[in-house]
Amino acid sequence: ARPGAGRPGAARGGARPPGPPVPAAEPAATARRPGFLSRLRARHERVLLVAAGALAAVALLALNANLKPAPAQLVQEDVDAAVRRTLEEKPLPSFAIKAAETIRPSVVLVRAFPGDASSEDQEEGGVGSGVVIVDNGTILTNLHVVAGAKRIRVTFSDGMESEAKVIGAQPDNDLAVLRAESIPDDLVAATLRSSRDLEVGDHVVAVGFPFGIGPSVSAGVVSGLGRANRSNDGKRRLTNLIQFDAAANPGNSGGPLITADGEVVGIVTAILNPTSERVFIGIGFAVTMESAAAAVGVSPF
Repeated sequence: ARPGAGRPGAARGGARPPGPPVPAAEPAATARRPGFLSRLRARHERVLLVAAGALAAVALLALNANLKPAPAQLVQEDVDAAVRRTLEEKPLPSFAIKAAETIRPSVVLVRAFPGDASSEDQEEGGVGSGVVIVDNGTILTNLHVVAGAKRIRVTFSDGMESEAKVIGAQPDNDLAVLRAESIPDDLVAATLRSSRDLEVGDHVVAVGFPFGIGPSVSAGVVSGLGRANRSNDGKRRLTNLIQFDAAANPGNSGGPLITADGEVVGIVTAILNPTSERVFIGIGFAVTMESAAAAVGVSPF
């Protein structure tokens, strides 16, 4: 018999028996498949880039805030400098502007005529000023402005004219109270103020019709208090007068002397001039509102 014949499992023709089976090779795509992290990064790469950019921006802003210097703290010198610059660019209006605007609706022109309306004598006898103290047409002026007049006519700030009559007088203080027969619908009465708190050097304004021109405004200060002076006719000695240096001339008589707030503290009544000229040289006098109150008959304060 041939060698190997009859042995079970012997390969025919002398071939070697087969070895253990070799596993089949994996597909190429499966062999190159990326890991989990790589797949995650590939899927969310855009989102991750945006988030990283946002974090970087926040970090830069925080760094900039820390590096930016703190604002300088304001001190009083800075505030004062700002106020000075504002005043230089737009100065405040003078006290006389406010005072004049306040009193103007209450100032009237007073004209006195020696003859009545039916007389041929229509020549104007005197010109002065007055101030409305009650909105029913009650006007305060100087007695010497209307003394001896047969007819009195007043002109209000809006141009309206009216006949007026004397309803009261106080010769000792050269004051007269008039009542207009007709008045404007929106007539404004002046605010009256006591002179007790006036001080020498306080600003005052005189408003009236000097030489019939006006209303005219002049400003000055209180020059003295408790002064005395002769009345215009020289018959009486006026006392407790306010001396002031705001320009006043004939025609200012009876007009208001007012404070910087536009409140009436006196009625202009006389000027002092040692010469025969009836012009202002710097000294004027006004009756106080305390004295004027007696002429009105009631206390205005």
